Amino acid sequence: MILIATIAASSLAFIDGSVVNVALPSIGRSFAATPAGLQWTINAYLLPLSALLLLGGAAGDHFGRRALLIIGTVLFSIASVACAWAPTMGWLLGARAAQGVGAALVMPNSLAVLGDAFTGEARGRAIGTWASVGAIASAIGPPLGGWLVDGIGWRAIFLLNLPVAVIAVTLTVVSVQESGERSQRLDWLGATLATLALGTLTWALTVWSNHNEPILRILGGSVVGMALLLGFLLHEHRRGELAMMPLSLFTSKAFVGLTVTTFLLYGALGGLLVLLPYVLIGGGYSPLQAGLALLPLPIGIGAASRLMGRMTEKAGPRLPLTIGPIVTGLGFALLVRLDPAGRYWTTVFPGIAIIALGMAGAVAPLTTAVLASVDEHHIGTASGFNSAIARTGGLLAMACAGVVIAKAGVALLDAFHGAIIVFAALAVASGSTAFLTLRKGSISSGSDLPKPGADA
Repeated sequence: MILIATIAASSLAFIDGSVVNVALPSIGRSFAATPAGLQWTINAYLLPLSALLLLGGAAGDHFGRRALLIIGTVLFSIASVACAWAPTMGWLLGARAAQGVGAALVMPNSLAVLGDAFTGEARGRAIGTWASVGAIASAIGPPLGGWLVDGIGWRAIFLLNLPVAVIAVTLTVVSVQESGERSQRLDWLGATLATLALGTLTWALTVWSNHNEPILRILGGSVVGMALLLGFLLHEHRRGELAMMPLSLFTSKAFVGLTVTTFLLYGALGGLLVLLPYVLIGGGYSPLQAGLALLPLPIGIGAASRLMGRMTEKAGPRLPLTIGPIVTGLGFALLVRLDPAGRYWTTVFPGIAIIALGMAGAVAPLTTAVLASVDEHHIGTASGFNSAIARTGGLLAMACAGVVIAKAGVALLDAFHGAIIVFAALAVASGSTAFLTLRKGSISSGSDLPKPGADA
């Protein structure tokens, strides 16, 4: 029951992170939105999610993980209704931001609840299931969203969240026991600095990708964003172990390397899940067809994840975390052949199928390894940070997507092909990072990863 409750709650964030992608053209027509406006439809959600996941994990440690899981789910549901009702683009962006705040409470605390409820091998299996189902939920979003957009309209995609939320809250109330230390003071200043830094950098990248602002203004925004980021790091250093992102976590080479792996891999995947449906719809696919084009992702991940989990138990995380991202990069490279006017089975399917196989090898081992690289006291913080890094990768990829979204016709396809090459390079780099970080022979399983301060 606990596993089902946490999966149901986190699925809200996973599905909503991808279901909107196939609705972007319809939303753009409803509000006569600019390319930058469409980017912010995604970024308004990802920005608070990325910046506040750290605070969400720490808040669960302070106020109780069960309580924060329920509050986050309820907030997400209310914001979803506001998205469905939105009369203007500004209203929609505000509601999307509220969804992001709710998701920032749900995701780290759902994972931390699992970490508290299970031990030993059972914990690894539970976390692996949670991660795999989350990846599948993200991939199911586009076909499900396309079906709703075609049959009812884009507003229906947000109402989809309500029955899932009811199930999540009910099971959490019935089955989950409260956990959390209720001692650590929350780092409000750190959360504010992180949000402002990410927001400023995202704005600078977004306007740069749309080429609609003077270069000095873009450079100024970038400098301010980097200064805020430096201020955040200095503030966290001063707070020591009371920080929402204790810098002592980064004394573990395993944690640092796995963080980089997460950022690169999920940045590439997040960019693909936004741009591929957009390009296909622009090339003549219906929203449903564009969503179905991604269906091999959840099928492939679901079919191969169990096998990859057994491989990780026997050989440790190094092999799947090296091979999986590299295979994913090869799948991206195959999508350079994409042509919406061509046959799906020869121009789209091969790349998607290979990406699914590669992600199946990386998703569960990556999550398990990250959490195993920290001590139990920092499980909530580590889960929040890892999720934040994954979403930040997608956020920055989306901020740069204006280079593609602003195009049309042949230029749109050419820009997409260029982006795919970049995504392929990011995926291969993530696998290479995991290979170099997890030294051969030093790790036999996720539970054997070195703790912070140990030599990795």
